[in-house]
Amino acid sequence: MNKWYTRYMIFIGIFGQFLFYSQFYEIIQNKSSKDVSLFGFMCGFISVSSWLIYGLMLHDKPLIISNIIASIGAFLVVVAILVYQ
Repeated sequence: MNKWYTRYMIFIGIFGQFLFYSQFYEIIQNKSSKDVSLFGFMCGFISVSSWLIYGLMLHDKPLIISNIIASIGAFLVVVAILVYQ
């Protein structure tokens, strides 16, 4: 694979995972998770954690980096939902 495309995928992988952090920020700011689905974010956490494990098995740098960031973000959202129910 071309090095430039690997760099591009790392960037896109990281950028795409900021949806978790933006949701976390909104929950913290509003001190409410009223309109946020715990089930949905639990599914998201399981999904990105599974992709992280897969990336580790393949030694695939873009998968590993983006899914570390996603797993942390998804975990933060799940915790925030539980705290601000």
